[in-house]
Amino acid sequence: CCWISGLMIIITPLGMGLQLEFCDSNDIDHFGCDASPLFKISCSDTWFIEQMVIICAVLIFIITLIGVILSYTFIIRTILRFPSASQRKKVFSTCSSHIIVVTITYSSCIFIYVKPSAKEEVDINKGVSVLTTSVAPLLNPFIYTLRNKQVKQAFSDMIKKIALILHK
Repeated sequence: CCWISGLMIIITPLGMGLQLEFCDSNDIDHFGCDASPLFKISCSDTWFIEQMVIICAVLIFIITLIGVILSYTFIIRTILRFPSASQRKKVFSTCSSHIIVVTITYSSCIFIYVKPSAKEEVDINKGVSVLTTSVAPLLNPFIYTLRNKQVKQAFSDMIKKIALILHK
Protein backbone atom coordinates (compact mmCIF):
# COMPACT_ATOMS: atom_id res chain seq x y z
CA CYS A 1 0.00 0.00 0.00
CA CYS A 2 2.86 2.39 0.83
CA TRP A 3 4.57 1.77 -2.51
CA ILE A 4 1.37 2.10 -4.52
CA SER A 5 0.21 5.24 -2.71
CA GLY A 6 3.70 6.77 -3.02
CA LEU A 7 3.71 6.06 -6.75
CA MET A 8 0.18 7.38 -7.23
CA ILE A 9 0.82 10.63 -5.39
CA ILE A 10 4.09 11.42 -7.20
CA ILE A 11 3.18 10.31 -10.74
CA THR A 12 1.54 13.62 -11.80
CA PRO A 13 4.34 15.96 -10.59
CA LEU A 14 6.92 13.54 -12.03
CA GLY A 15 5.22 13.55 -15.42
CA MET A 16 5.12 17.33 -15.38
CA GLY A 17 8.78 17.49 -14.29
CA LEU A 18 9.81 15.37 -17.24
CA GLN A 19 8.40 18.08 -19.53
CA LEU A 20 10.64 20.84 -18.11
CA GLU A 21 13.25 22.47 -20.32
CA PHE A 22 16.74 22.98 -18.97
CA CYS A 23 18.86 25.73 -20.48
CA ASP A 24 21.04 26.50 -17.47
CA SER A 25 23.92 24.50 -16.04
CA ASN A 26 23.41 20.76 -15.76
CA ASP A 27 24.99 20.75 -12.27
CA ILE A 28 22.39 20.00 -9.63
CA ASP A 29 23.21 22.02 -6.52
CA HIS A 30 22.08 19.41 -4.00
CA PHE A 31 23.09 16.14 -2.33
CA GLY A 32 20.30 14.20 -4.00
CA CYS A 33 18.00 14.64 -6.94
CA ASP A 34 15.18 16.56 -5.31
CA ALA A 35 12.56 18.74 -7.00
CA SER A 36 13.79 22.14 -5.79
CA PRO A 37 17.27 21.98 -7.35
CA LEU A 38 15.76 20.76 -10.62
CA PHE A 39 13.35 23.69 -10.64
CA LYS A 40 16.26 26.04 -10.00
CA ILE A 41 18.13 24.99 -13.15
CA SER A 42 15.00 24.87 -15.31
CA CYS A 43 14.24 27.74 -17.67
CA SER A 44 10.57 26.71 -17.85
CA ASP A 45 7.87 28.28 -15.75
CA THR A 46 7.74 25.98 -12.72
CA TRP A 47 5.02 27.70 -10.68
CA PHE A 48 2.30 25.12 -11.39
CA ILE A 49 4.50 22.09 -10.76
CA GLU A 50 5.79 23.72 -7.55
CA GLN A 51 2.18 24.02 -6.39
CA MET A 52 1.61 20.35 -7.29
CA VAL A 53 4.66 19.33 -5.25
CA ILE A 54 3.41 21.38 -2.28
CA ILE A 55 -0.04 19.79 -2.53
CA CYS A 56 1.47 16.30 -2.71
CA ALA A 57 3.78 17.02 0.23
CA VAL A 58 0.92 18.36 2.35
CA LEU A 59 -1.27 15.40 1.41
CA ILE A 60 1.45 12.89 2.32
CA PHE A 61 2.19 14.81 5.53
CA ILE A 62 -1.43 14.83 6.65
CA ILE A 63 -2.08 11.16 5.83
CA THR A 64 1.07 9.90 7.55
CA LEU A 65 0.61 12.26 10.52
CA ILE A 66 -2.89 10.91 11.05
CA GLY A 67 -1.44 7.39 11.02
CA VAL A 68 1.24 8.33 13.57
CA ILE A 69 -1.28 10.09 15.82
CA LEU A 70 -3.68 7.14 15.70
CA SER A 71 -0.83 4.73 16.47
CA TYR A 72 0.32 6.75 19.45
CA THR A 73 -3.24 7.13 20.69
CA PHE A 74 -3.59 3.34 20.83
CA ILE A 75 -0.09 2.96 22.33
CA ILE A 76 -0.78 5.52 25.07
CA ARG A 77 -4.15 3.91 25.87
CA THR A 78 -2.41 0.56 26.23
CA ILE A 79 0.43 2.00 28.34
CA LEU A 80 -2.01 3.66 30.73
CA ARG A 81 -3.50 0.23 31.45
CA PHE A 82 -0.15 -1.08 32.76
CA PRO A 83 -0.37 -1.83 36.49
CA SER A 84 3.18 -0.74 37.36
CA ALA A 85 4.36 2.87 37.27
CA SER A 86 7.90 1.72 36.44
CA GLN A 87 6.62 -0.18 33.39
CA ARG A 88 4.71 2.89 32.21
CA LYS A 89 7.76 5.09 32.70
CA LYS A 90 10.00 2.73 30.71
CA VAL A 91 7.56 2.48 27.80
CA PHE A 92 6.91 6.25 27.76
CA SER A 93 10.67 6.78 27.69
CA THR A 94 11.00 4.62 24.58
CA CYS A 95 8.02 6.32 22.93
CA SER A 96 9.43 9.77 23.63
CA SER A 97 12.64 8.81 21.83
CA HIS A 98 10.67 7.73 18.80
CA ILE A 99 8.65 10.94 18.87
CA ILE A 100 11.90 12.95 18.78
CA VAL A 101 12.99 11.18 15.58
CA VAL A 102 9.53 11.55 14.02
CA THR A 103 9.50 15.26 14.92
CA ILE A 104 12.93 15.84 13.34
CA THR A 105 11.81 14.10 10.16
CA TYR A 106 8.43 15.82 9.89
CA SER A 107 9.72 19.30 10.70
CA SER A 108 12.55 19.08 8.18
CA CYS A 109 10.18 17.82 5.48
CA ILE A 110 7.78 20.67 6.19
CA PHE A 111 10.67 23.13 5.97
CA ILE A 112 11.84 21.72 2.61
CA TYR A 113 8.53 21.28 0.81
CA VAL A 114 6.07 23.84 2.16
CA LYS A 115 7.26 27.25 1.04
CA PRO A 116 6.33 29.84 -1.60
CA SER A 117 8.99 29.09 -4.23
CA ALA A 118 11.15 26.05 -4.72
CA LYS A 119 13.73 28.05 -6.66
CA GLU A 120 14.71 30.04 -3.59
CA GLU A 121 16.75 28.91 -0.60
CA VAL A 122 18.13 25.69 -2.13
CA ASP A 123 21.31 26.12 -0.05
CA ILE A 124 19.34 26.05 3.20
CA ASN A 125 17.43 23.01 1.96
CA LYS A 126 20.72 21.15 1.49
CA GLY A 127 21.43 21.49 5.19
CA VAL A 128 17.92 20.45 6.15
CA SER A 129 18.20 17.52 3.72
CA VAL A 130 21.30 16.32 5.59
CA LEU A 131 19.27 16.53 8.81
CA THR A 132 16.52 14.35 7.33
CA THR A 133 18.67 11.82 5.50
CA SER A 134 21.65 11.53 7.82
CA VAL A 135 21.22 12.97 11.31
CA ALA A 136 17.84 11.38 12.19
CA PRO A 137 18.89 7.88 11.02
CA LEU A 138 22.25 8.36 12.78
CA LEU A 139 20.42 9.07 16.04
CA ASN A 140 18.31 5.90 15.83
CA PRO A 141 20.96 3.46 17.11
CA PHE A 142 21.76 5.75 20.02
CA ILE A 143 18.14 6.39 20.88
CA TYR A 144 16.99 2.79 20.67
CA THR A 145 20.00 0.71 21.73
CA LEU A 146 21.52 2.78 24.51
CA ARG A 147 18.44 1.93 26.55
CA ASN A 148 19.52 -1.69 26.58
CA LYS A 149 21.57 -2.58 29.69
CA GLN A 150 23.81 -4.98 27.76
CA VAL A 151 24.62 -2.33 25.16
CA LYS A 152 25.34 0.20 27.92
CA GLN A 153 27.67 -2.30 29.60
CA ALA A 154 29.47 -3.10 26.32
CA PHE A 155 29.84 0.63 25.59
CA SER A 156 31.24 1.20 29.09
CA ASP A 157 33.67 -1.72 28.72
CA MET A 158 34.86 -0.36 25.37
CA ILE A 159 35.51 3.10 26.88
CA LYS A 160 37.48 1.49 29.72
CA LYS A 161 39.60 -0.52 27.24
CA ILE A 162 40.32 2.59 25.20
CA ALA A 163 41.28 4.50 28.35
CA LEU A 164 43.55 1.63 29.41
CA ILE A 165 45.27 1.55 26.00
CA LEU A 166 45.76 5.33 26.05
CA HIS A 167 47.28 5.17 29.54
CA LYS A 168 49.97 2.68 28.41
